[in-house]
Amino acid sequence: MDPQQQGAGATQAQPRPQPGDSSAILAVFLTFIAIVSLILIPSSSSVKSSLAILHQIPEGHVGVYWRGGALLEAITHPGFHLKLPLITHYEPVQVTLQTDQVTDIPCGTKGGVMINFEKIEVVNRLRKEYVYETLRDYGVQYDKTWIYDKIHHEINQFCSSHSLQQVYIDVFDQIDEKMKDALQVDCTRYAPGIEIISVRVTKPTIPDRIRRNFEQMEEERTRVLIAIEKQKVAEKEAETSKKMAISEAEKNANVSKILMEQKLMEKDSARMQEEIDNQMYLARQRGLADADFYRVLKEAEANKLMLTPEYLELKFIEAIADNTKIFFGEKVPSMILDQRLLGNFLQEISRNTSMKGSADA
Repeated sequence: MDPQQQGAGATQAQPRPQPGDSSAILAVFLTFIAIVSLILIPSSSSVKSSLAILHQIPEGHVGVYWRGGALLEAITHPGFHLKLPLITHYEPVQVTLQTDQVTDIPCGTKGGVMINFEKIEVVNRLRKEYVYETLRDYGVQYDKTWIYDKIHHEINQFCSSHSLQQVYIDVFDQIDEKMKDALQVDCTRYAPGIEIISVRVTKPTIPDRIRRNFEQMEEERTRVLIAIEKQKVAEKEAETSKKMAISEAEKNANVSKILMEQKLMEKDSARMQEEIDNQMYLARQRGLADADFYRVLKEAEANKLMLTPEYLELKFIEAIADNTKIFFGEKVPSMILDQRLLGNFLQEISRNTSMKGSADA
């Protein structure tokens, strides 16, 4: 047998593929694609919610499930979970802080002027322990009922009871708290799982002509405030000048008082010094007078002891002897007496003096 015949025979000996093998391979391939597609479909897809077996709950959310349209009490936490496809439907529900923006809210004021709030932001949170009750009563779109629709209602109620001046200027800073309190009161009563954290209200849009009037009023108010501030500044300056003048006068008065006290102290010191000098002078003069008195007293006592009749007679004789005058004539002066008569006279005087001193003692 030649080589060509051998090759042809070998070719004819290989088995041909059967139609059933191709069908099995195709089935396995399609099954693999189906499983991969079910797992990899995005979480936002509504198809995955019904068909996916494995699903993910993101952080800050909890998983809520419906089976046959009935809400299940079971709630799952963040992570991967399994469910029955086509039978069980799930939704991730946020339980952390979220901000709902309510836009384009028209309302009419007490005076009939139409204004529009372009945006109101409501920061709220759904408590995890009230997720089942809240979704059972109000559905997944619970915030539409208690936030979006409620904000429209409360804003219209507020505007209808206030004038444009009040809404736009006077009580605008109170709208945030009023809206928050109004929302929280109803949520606490009917949906306790919803917690209103804060409300932020933007300035409403008003008609242009009215806005221009408000701008003019604001300009006038600004000018008035400027004038008032200038007046306050002038008053403060005048008050400052007055205080400075009073302070200067008080300072001068205090200086004058100090100088006067100093002069008085100097006068008192001089007076005290003069009194001391006078007392010293008086003491010295008194001492001198006492010394003179004592000297005279002692001299008198000495004279009393010394003026005896004999001593007096001696002195008289000495005085006569010292007299150098000589008298001539028939009659001499009457003072020239007999010495004995004079001695007797002096003794009589001495005796009388002694008796008088004894009587005084």
